[in-house]
Amino acid sequence: MILNSIHIKNFRAHEDSRVELDPGMNLLVGSNGVGKTNILEAIYTLCLSRSFLTSSDRYVLRKDAPYFEVEGHFESERRGPTKVRVAFLPGEGKKIFVNGAPLDRFSELVGRFPVVIFSPEDHQLTSEGPEIRRRFLDNIVSQSSSVYLDHLLRYRKALKQRNELLQLSRKRRAAPDPILLSSWTEELVKHGTVLLASRHRFVRDFSSHLEDAYQQIATVVERPSLAYEPFSGTVLTDINAEELFRAEIARKENSERERGVTLVGPHRDDLDMYLGELPVRRFASQGQHRSFGMAMKLAQYAYLCERNAETPILLLDDVFDNLDPHRIAAFLDILGSDTIGQSITTAARKEIVHNHLNGQECQTIEVFAGGRVQQKKTEMDSVSLD
Repeated sequence: MILNSIHIKNFRAHEDSRVELDPGMNLLVGSNGVGKTNILEAIYTLCLSRSFLTSSDRYVLRKDAPYFEVEGHFESERRGPTKVRVAFLPGEGKKIFVNGAPLDRFSELVGRFPVVIFSPEDHQLTSEGPEIRRRFLDNIVSQSSSVYLDHLLRYRKALKQRNELLQLSRKRRAAPDPILLSSWTEELVKHGTVLLASRHRFVRDFSSHLEDAYQQIATVVERPSLAYEPFSGTVLTDINAEELFRAEIARKENSERERGVTLVGPHRDDLDMYLGELPVRRFASQGQHRSFGMAMKLAQYAYLCERNAETPILLLDDVFDNLDPHRIAAFLDILGSDTIGQSITTAARKEIVHNHLNGQECQTIEVFAGGRVQQKKTEMDSVSLD
């Protein structure tokens, strides 16, 4: 799948910008603050209905503008040509149209146009708290399974209602209504069990992609691995997921009432990461954190290719600034290989990328203040690394 063109109006720094994209490598070049990342944001919004930097549409609306609109023209072997338009008007909200027809639910967009984003913050995936890893996991599985996404949304609704009931009970210093609590607990278990089992299968299936990806970008021989153990001391399986979930809820019942919050479930678990026998979060060097984070995103790309039978769009936001020349060259070789489809990269200077191209085609798109865009015809750049 490729994005042929995108039209951006009143989105962040862009008042009215049009960008034509090549099916292979595309490089967005410009000074900081001119709107390079905003183009990636707009593409991500077309694919997943929201920005990857904020969950609120009002923050991407250009200052003093009455609305924003993003329109993209995709081409897919499975779906053929498809036009997607996302429009936001304060007071009325956001609307999404696919080939002119409005979507009833934004979740209908997820998975149709798979996308993977690399950013300088990828190291947080390995170094920060579990919320980032849960979000990463949900992003991948939701793009590859509409069933998972549906259960995730229903789980969040049940969790919100159950928490409100527990909070109200705590404020009143009285036991929660047993019928209501039981009802929301059943909803929580019903949908949470699917999430637990799906995440367990994901880790099993994703591991080989992670190993392959890490070998492509790391300079040392270390075996990366993942572990998913939501219930301490117990091995999770598809068969026992519900039983373990119910047992843990029963065990934490008094603590939940005292604290007024749901303490058990997929919203509190984690994804453990290892290099060899050592946990990445505690023992990895800065370079290892960076390599592991990039490998996770590269593995995400391979996983979505396999599951969706569609090549995702690959977005890379200033990821080469902190890499040494060897890693830049290695990564550009990957981008130019047959395993990767369309990629859109941002950089402050074109030399960061051009000096390490080895015969790959790369379209350069210059972005100026105010979101003004100037494109250059795709050329063959070949620079010796000696």
